[in-house]
Amino acid sequence: MPMADVYNIDRQKVSEIELSDAVFGSDVNQDVIYDVVRMQRAARRRGTSKTKGRSEVSGGGKKPWRQKGTGRARSGTSRSPVWRGGGIVFGPQPRSYAFKVSRKVRKKALISALSMKCKENLMYVLKDFPMDAIKTKQFKKVVDRFGWGKALFVIDQSYPVLEMSSRNLKDVKMVRSEGINVYDLLDYKEIVFLEPSVKKVEGALLT
Repeated sequence: MPMADVYNIDRQKVSEIELSDAVFGSDVNQDVIYDVVRMQRAARRRGTSKTKGRSEVSGGGKKPWRQKGTGRARSGTSRSPVWRGGGIVFGPQPRSYAFKVSRKVRKKALISALSMKCKENLMYVLKDFPMDAIKTKQFKKVVDRFGWGKALFVIDQSYPVLEMSSRNLKDVKMVRSEGINVYDLLDYKEIVFLEPSVKKVEGALLT
């Protein structure tokens, strides 16, 4: 069963925590990780590309020439798709690119991503993060002390002081345990848990 060191904000080891083997010691399944990340990215696509059809292009109200007697092919509008400046046939229309994967696959991908971070020693556990006031500079000092580059903080409940102290740092993101997701776990190099959030994540993934 994997173990993790628990630190205080001064980077001093204060204890150890036992991690669930089923969550942090599982085999890494690259296929389910790929599927879930693709799902998350597809859901974020705006899908606003749009072309105009023959009924939407401006102009074309007048028949270019009379029906018979000119020797040319008959034509009713200059906005026909075969004309230059005409409407587009089968062009893209606004739509949603979102699709879903099953809950089992999402859970398996989350476990795989957490296990991967644990095996790569990129997961940290903090005993707590005491802050009396909203101070971005103070928060940044702790991040620099540990040498974290791009860090994802997982908290167990709302900590307004912590959340507001970190929101101006572009390489730091704060998520609650119920909002943890595969894309963020891969996007951020280091994952930092507050000690209570570890058990909360384990409890959610083992039910």
